[in-house]
Amino acid sequence: YNTYANFSAEEVFLQIAPIAFDASTCEIWGCLLNGGRLGIIPPHTPSLRELGQAIRQYQVTTLLLTAGLFHLMVDEQLEELKNVRQLLAGGDVVSATHVQKLVQQHKQLRLLNCYGPTENTTFTCCYPITEASLVGTTVAIGRPIANTQVYLLNDHLQQVPIGVTGELYIGGDGLARDYLNRPELTAERFIPHPYSTLPGERLYKTGDLARYKS
Repeated sequence: YNTYANFSAEEVFLQIAPIAFDASTCEIWGCLLNGGRLGIIPPHTPSLRELGQAIRQYQVTTLLLTAGLFHLMVDEQLEELKNVRQLLAGGDVVSATHVQKLVQQHKQLRLLNCYGPTENTTFTCCYPITEASLVGTTVAIGRPIANTQVYLLNDHLQQVPIGVTGELYIGGDGLARDYLNRPELTAERFIPHPYSTLPGERLYKTGDLARYKS
């Protein structure tokens, strides 16, 4: 079940991510399981110009970009994004300046700043942005997507109040089982869920710091 983006038969996706990268699961299955069309980049690393041409050729409406590639496309190929309806950017911190530039230039586009480590399968939180006024000096990561839980905890695994920085922990259906052949690392990062009564439930310790906005 999806609550953060429109995955439907009307959408045209572009597969940019390598198959080994978890973002490819969203590009491929987010499209095909909902009856959409999928354009596939040839098997080499495309230049920005080639990427812009593919977006135009396939008439892409839904696009996933890493933060770094997002910044480059806004700088170098902004015009090619004019027909994209929704753009999901993530994988690192996105620049507020680039976000503002994009939404000011292409007012039809719905931009989502998406946060999520690979250990929770592509996306954990998303923040929709349709107006430059929604962006300050930094860009929020938003709320957890469906079937995902986020906790901000202190060193004693207690939930921190609004405005107080805590470490971000993730739970939910997208959580990985373990690190392959790394039992010690698995035990360190996938901890028993302190707020669940279900046996075997776990949280992933991300190491990232965040705070709830008031």
